[in-house]
Amino acid sequence: MQPNHLNLRKQNKKSWWRSFFDTWGPVSLTVLLYAGIRHFVAEARYIPSGSMLPGLKVNDRLIVEKISLRNRAPFRGEIVVFNSPYSFDKKLIADRKKQLPSEFKCSLITFPLISWIPTLRDRACDAYIKRVIAVGGDRLLINENGTLVLNDKSIDEPYVEYFCPKKDKFNLCRPITTIVPQGHIFVLGDNRANSWDSRFWPSGGFLPEKEIIGKATWRFWPISRFGKLD
Repeated sequence: MQPNHLNLRKQNKKSWWRSFFDTWGPVSLTVLLYAGIRHFVAEARYIPSGSMLPGLKVNDRLIVEKISLRNRAPFRGEIVVFNSPYSFDKKLIADRKKQLPSEFKCSLITFPLISWIPTLRDRACDAYIKRVIAVGGDRLLINENGTLVLNDKSIDEPYVEYFCPKKDKFNLCRPITTIVPQGHIFVLGDNRANSWDSRFWPSGGFLPEKEIIGKATWRFWPISRFGKLD
């Protein structure tokens, strides 16, 4: 009787595992596949602020692809998504009251559904979206209204409508003259009057290329403005 009892227990255990994998196997595979694509190929992002107006509006949904910038430096004019300055700016890190989260922890915090839990949010895990204005070696001058002189040439930016008002006492914009170090880029929001970008990061404002997550390529929502980003 005892051998039969042991065989029954083994059969029940196999049946339980088979039932478990039949139920959760496809779910687990889907999550792993999604996580792999999100980490290595592309992911969806939304616009949380008006720093890229008028081209990108609040709550626009974008596709950020992660392949092209692995083998080359970003070009001037490209729209890039990158890690929060709170994760790489030395002065911002020094002001933290707790240790920086690991890359794995940030990937969990920013995972869809989990990212909507406000108590888990860490500013070091956020992502920013801005336009590449200058690359390593460029000489850059930004006037008080936010217009550019790059390598001694004035730059026409048809995507910028909201420049900084020159005579507004609340204007936070200021002239900047700098040379971008190699391996870094200088980024600005298209909404020059309201964007926390390279002009204001306390340790100098240069974005290390290694902090770039990917390039914003397509807007898929709202449907009325679906299309490739210039």
